[in-house]
Amino acid sequence: MRLSRPFYQLPVLFDVARLQAEVAALPPQAFVPHPDRVPGNSAVRLISAEGQETDAVHGTMRPTPWLEAMPYLKQVLAGFGVVWSRSRLMRLDPGTGVPEHADINYHWHTRVRLHIPVFTRPEVRFHCDGEAAHMGAGEAWIFDNWRRHHVENRADHPRIHLVADTTGTAAFWQFATAATPPRDQWPRVAFDPQAQMPLLTETNERAAVMPAAEVQGLVEDLRGELVATTTQTQGEAFHTLLENFVFDWRQLCALHGTSGEGLDAFRHLATAVQVRAGELSEGLVMRTNGASARLVLEKRVLQHLVAEPQPRAPAGVRSKAKGPLDRPVFIIAAPRSGSTLLYETLAATPGFNSFGGEAHWLIEDHADLRPGAPGMDSNRLGAAEATPDLIAAIREIASNRRRGPQGTSPSEGAPLLEKTPKNALRIPFLKRVFPDARFIFLWRDPRENVSSIMEAWKAGGWVTYRTLPGWEGPWSLLLPPGWQMMSGAPLETVAAWQWRSANQIALDDLQSLPDEDWTAVAYHDFLADPAGVTRRLCDFAGVSFDAALQARTAAPLPLSRHTHTAPAADKWLRNRESIERVLPGLEALWYRLANL
Repeated sequence: MRLSRPFYQLPVLFDVARLQAEVAALPPQAFVPHPDRVPGNSAVRLISAEGQETDAVHGTMRPTPWLEAMPYLKQVLAGFGVVWSRSRLMRLDPGTGVPEHADINYHWHTRVRLHIPVFTRPEVRFHCDGEAAHMGAGEAWIFDNWRRHHVENRADHPRIHLVADTTGTAAFWQFATAATPPRDQWPRVAFDPQAQMPLLTETNERAAVMPAAEVQGLVEDLRGELVATTTQTQGEAFHTLLENFVFDWRQLCALHGTSGEGLDAFRHLATAVQVRAGELSEGLVMRTNGASARLVLEKRVLQHLVAEPQPRAPAGVRSKAKGPLDRPVFIIAAPRSGSTLLYETLAATPGFNSFGGEAHWLIEDHADLRPGAPGMDSNRLGAAEATPDLIAAIREIASNRRRGPQGTSPSEGAPLLEKTPKNALRIPFLKRVFPDARFIFLWRDPRENVSSIMEAWKAGGWVTYRTLPGWEGPWSLLLPPGWQMMSGAPLETVAAWQWRSANQIALDDLQSLPDEDWTAVAYHDFLADPAGVTRRLCDFAGVSFDAALQARTAAPLPLSRHTHTAPAADKWLRNRESIERVLPGLEALWYRLANL
């Protein structure tokens, strides 16, 4: 929601010790990864759709069991007398942050986010539109999330805030924006075990079709922020497009109503506007935050015009179906972790089809999925990005380009084997495109892996992006979300962050899947017993451990095609001093991997 200034501190204080005691009593499993899997960001869901473990913003919002176990925190929320939407405890690990962004989605058009810090240190800074603030423990703040903002936790302890979304009552807004009295006059809200204040939560069910009045309001707000950085004529054409869109949408609502009749006509109009906006929107941005006009139109309006049914697998695709893409197997690994050697070993059998190597083209041949496309600033892809058209296109090209060993014709009935390191950030997307996919998660000792990543950067042979906005020089290997925070960092810091991001995001995603959909392998275990590990992976994939695999694993494994320098014991010691500087930040994840 847009506010008249970046920050407002509300004149009220809460019992810090009581807040901290309730939060500290939560078990570790209460914290789940950030919805966008931003490294170092995690949350406890307090108010969610049906009180379930979900980050959805639509549905009937209810308290979760975690909130029910925290009576003071629940009382704090109820005391504001407003209706709450999705609300959470949000944690930032030491040395991490929230990358700069502006909240442009539909959800944020009418909602503000309240922050009540629980655990924090003075080194934690919240930045919004050029201003910075430290939100103290037990205080209450709101901010203008339409403006560009980011958060830094430079402390050596986690930061945890209560974060709650609301549209706010008139009384709330008068309280929040009125002249602030002296701090010693602010009320201090203590826990009252006798209090009977109801907790009010949203019932936010989507209409089948967005009403014309709401469409008009959203479009007029967008037009009020529109700025042309190229020609005025182009801006005028975009304004005309939006004005005509509102007229035509109102007519369709008049003809069909908003209950779900005539959906094809509504979808046709929305698609036509989306295509035309793409043609007209170059150089058109929002005045306040510089966001692309096309992206705001899509995120705030077009994606919410029709409440689509839950996505289903493409026609003809079902579990255990016998087809060219039945039960594909994806090797998921951080870059330079030995995945090529594992891939080349498994691909030696005609029991697997493959693409013959890494398949960056499978995803990035689609312009909408490349970094730099609207809404895409990293290699991270979620299920929502897998539109029906993309699912069909990716499946078709995958079917056409699969091959057997050494480029032979594909074996009918053999599952597809694929490995591309960027896919560590794309598991939800891949699972939507290939509903019965299975995953082999390979991980490597961070000392060795980080050293290898550093050597790849130095060699210059693994460049993935020649230029990135705000980054000096080319970028190597995968591009996790939040990469902008690495600007100016030493090479070992970047390499350690890539290792951590890839492994943490992949593991979090995999652990949300059924156990039978994935398995894990340590690179050292594979080197120590290639035959035993390969046999186990074949059993997992439903492939025979045949003569080709037996022969390959009976002798010392050959070097993989992407070997930079010959393997050697403790090769990482060449970079020992640098790696030992970043290793403490990797130990928790290393322990988690070692105990899979």
